[in-house]
Amino acid sequence: MSIYEHDCYTHEGQPFNLRALQGQVLLVVNVASQCGFTPQLKELETLYQRYRERGLTVLGFPCNQFGRQTPEDAEAFCTFAKREYSVEFPLMEKVKVNGPDAHPLFVQLKKEAPGVMGTKAIKWNFTKFLVGRDGHAVARFGPKAHGPALERELERALDAE
Repeated sequence: MSIYEHDCYTHEGQPFNLRALQGQVLLVVNVASQCGFTPQLKELETLYQRYRERGLTVLGFPCNQFGRQTPEDAEAFCTFAKREYSVEFPLMEKVKVNGPDAHPLFVQLKKEAPGVMGTKAIKWNFTKFLVGRDGHAVARFGPKAHGPALERELERALDAE
């Protein structure tokens, strides 16, 4: 099963057609508004702007499971991200990424790209999953991952056919 088969919703609660992104490279991130990593929203937007013509889409899913660092609803998060970081990449519904109520998309991503020592659980906000053009996770990055290392993997995925 590819990730395109999962039901997702926008920050406004409208259905989001993941199938429309088939053939693209995705960077799926659990995001937060009150986290030390929140400034990464600017870097994620920069990556989106730099690589979207080559087929990259960044998807941000607000999540409040880590230190309650996203207390607002998804729509308020979107307003914040646009105002403070000029985010234009798609911001989605607020989700859980761990536990029995974890969104099925994140369940699949964690299975396909486990963390260190094979762990499945996401440890913190701004964990990033790189999804190849075939709709399957090819890499997982911890919250601190950014810059050249992340960009190299993005380039590799974008160059793959």
